[in-house]
Amino acid sequence: MNTRAAPTRAAQGQAVIQTAGLTKRFGDRVAIAPLDFQVPGGCAFGLLGPNGAGKTTLIRMVLGLIPATSGEITLLGHQMPASRAAALAGVGAIVEEPRFHPYLTGRENLRVAAAVRNRGANGRIDAVLGRVGLSDRADDKAGSYSLGMRQRLGIGRCLLSDPRLLILDEPMNGLDPAGIQEMRGMIRSLVDEGRSVMISSHLLDEVEKTCDALAIIDRGELIAAGTMSEIASGTNDVLVGSDDPARAAAVLLGRAAVTNAVTDSPGVLRVTPADAVPVSDLNRWLVEDGVRVNRLEPVRATLEDRFLEITSRLGEAR
Repeated sequence: MNTRAAPTRAAQGQAVIQTAGLTKRFGDRVAIAPLDFQVPGGCAFGLLGPNGAGKTTLIRMVLGLIPATSGEITLLGHQMPASRAAALAGVGAIVEEPRFHPYLTGRENLRVAAAVRNRGANGRIDAVLGRVGLSDRADDKAGSYSLGMRQRLGIGRCLLSDPRLLILDEPMNGLDPAGIQEMRGMIRSLVDEGRSVMISSHLLDEVEKTCDALAIIDRGELIAAGTMSEIASGTNDVLVGSDDPARAAAVLLGRAAVTNAVTDSPGVLRVTPADAVPVSDLNRWLVEDGVRVNRLEPVRATLEDRFLEITSRLGEAR
């Protein structure tokens, strides 16, 4: 299997999936509200949301497996579902858990899949098995495979057509820690080859470790989208350690540029300065007042922090 070249800056900036006003209703239930979002090329993109948020429904619409109620979908530059065949020629996808013939070997399962793909697919089987780390188990029956091995074989099946885009629905669900680490490394290596990978997940920590950008949906609504740093940011708080935290708090709160200083842990304050105040100013103010500082550390919100903050606000608004 040919290894793709690293994506150019232009390729990275192009959207591989784009929706406009996309909706899906099942009777009176709204599964996807009017949804406008895009997946940039050349990156690992996370589609994040709690169970039942609409992630799998969205993926099924993008792939043309179920019709949209209204709106537009563009997949690899092709309108869906009108140009479904042309679009899906460049896509490999796993929707929910991959299924295989349990009494066929891993290699035989890939041969079956290759038979309905392009001419070069059969010739890629050995390379694909090596790529997903299954060469040693290729001739064992798929029914003997662990969940992690089936997930890897599923990705191998996707790679038979040498796709530009992979869409993986909950690829880490049910995996043990070693399997999750393997899957994370594989996704990153696929991006390094120049492919785009979109994964849906409710595992916030794994999305944070794996993805470059993401969209958060809940109850079918897009509630946040951007790069990982844009989503995870949202606080400019600073942890300040001192041997006299009460005095340090008094000094800092005496400055108009500091709005809050509360105890975070013994000997450590969580300080909220105004947006334009550099951390070095906090240190200078304390030292000038004779307060010894032993820690200055900006607080970086985790994706989990931001997710809970955003979804909590959304729940209150409803």
